[in-house]
Amino acid sequence: MIDYQSIIDHYYKEDTPLRHILLTHSRQVARRALLVCDSHPELHLDREFLEAAAMLHDIGIIRCNAPGIECFGTEPYIRHGIIGAEMMTEVGGDKAIARVCARHTGAGITQEEIVRQGLPLPLQDFLPETLEEQVICYADKFYSKSHLDHEKTLEEAVRSLWKFGDDGVLRFRRWAEQFG
Repeated sequence: MIDYQSIIDHYYKEDTPLRHILLTHSRQVARRALLVCDSHPELHLDREFLEAAAMLHDIGIIRCNAPGIECFGTEPYIRHGIIGAEMMTEVGGDKAIARVCARHTGAGITQEEIVRQGLPLPLQDFLPETLEEQVICYADKFYSKSHLDHEKTLEEAVRSLWKFGDDGVLRFRRWAEQFG
């Protein structure tokens, strides 16, 4: 069993607004990911892994600068996924969860998108590959850390992805057909 709570407690030691945002958002993503898992037994998804990965996918926000969601770090928010992957490595965390952290932003980000948009990310593809990575990425798009009380509709989720380009929207729509 992956002890995701001890990893969260390691980085989010105090009961702060940011910890509340992280836990609320992560629980929302976990609920949707587990619903996908339970609704699609034919996919043979790893339920325990999905829960832990959903709870840890945004662990890196603590080191980012996004004051609107109580993040007062120094890194650009777009880097929260790769920062989360690094944090998982720091604590000897599960490498597969580190991959989820790195690959969940947008509907995945390609090297081409990084170059075209001048994103401060390493020049490589950050695309969800495994079904579990895809489910977490898909589930995440329905919830915003700035509006914790709102679950996005499918179309609202799609609109939030346009900034990353057409490819991400197409990936997300394929997931909606597969997992929805």
